[in-house]
Amino acid sequence: MRTDTNRSLSPLVLALLTGALAVVGLFAFQGWLAHGADIFLALAQTGVSWCF
Repeated sequence: MRTDTNRSLSPLVLALLTGALAVVGLFAFQGWLAHGADIFLALAQTGVSWCF
């Protein structure tokens, strides 16, 4: 019995997933740069900043 074990993602799908992950990471990093100080101050006021 022959079993096809070569089930990998096509290069196009892999490139699209990688690009989507890069865009999400870019937006998260941009949001942290824009609002990081406000986030940290809000955490410090509630006493949660020591977790980070």
